[in-house]
Amino acid sequence: MAGGQFEYTVQPGDYLIKIGARFGVSARILAQENGLDYDGILHPGRKLRVNNLHIVPPPLPEGILINLPQRMLFFFRAGELNAFYPVGLGRPDWPTPSGSFSISNLQEDKEWIVPKSIQEEMRREGQVVRTKVPPGPDNPLGRHWIGLSLAGYGIHGTIAPASVYHFQSHGCIRLHPDDIKSLFTTVKVGMKGRIIYTPVLLAQLPDSRIFLEIQWNIYRKAGDPLESARRLAEDNGLAQHIDWDRVAEVIRRQEGLAREVTLVPAVRENGQR
Repeated sequence: MAGGQFEYTVQPGDYLIKIGARFGVSARILAQENGLDYDGILHPGRKLRVNNLHIVPPPLPEGILINLPQRMLFFFRAGELNAFYPVGLGRPDWPTPSGSFSISNLQEDKEWIVPKSIQEEMRREGQVVRTKVPPGPDNPLGRHWIGLSLAGYGIHGTIAPASVYHFQSHGCIRLHPDDIKSLFTTVKVGMKGRIIYTPVLLAQLPDSRIFLEIQWNIYRKAGDPLESARRLAEDNGLAQHIDWDRVAEVIRRQEGLAREVTLVPAVRENGQR
């Protein structure tokens, strides 16, 4: 598991989408769990309850793992989770691809060479067509670029941090400026990674509690989430320990967070469990 529950103090200029993007939780859930209006004004100093608990997919021995529906990047060292970050990904009409990759280059203050496909989009939308964007405050790549062996794709910062944890890019993977700076100093050229598409995740903790995480099937590449949950449960010998009514509720809500679905044993007549 990654993340958890904590308290956050609202800072000047904060709004729910921005806070959710920073921590990997939807603004809608933040509003619900704090009794707020989704579009309401946040006053600096207010305390918010934040729950960003996520299930970590099966780990890599070493490197970067990105789960597209989950909008999370996990970094592993020696098979152990070293860091995790929310990411911004490609729009449904411009999806981030799945597949294995290696890191091909690391660049700071990279000039953005605008792909012809994006130039065409600029033209269609009546924007000024730019072929290059130099380093600086207008460069959408931010200050750090991790180039991937997937041609044309990279992991980079952003000048729009609130776009993280959303599907708004042209396929590249965006991180908050602080997160990409940290990751940039940790990875090396040649390091391996994988991008997966797994909207349904199930985990059992050492204390036997079972959690389920359901993500939005954004790219429509997965089947029925209930069937997926049942298959995971059966494959791992957990089906009889799961509250399937609770599973149905987690699927209905699709909150994008890990929620407990452990079957609570019936209370016996003598009051013992």
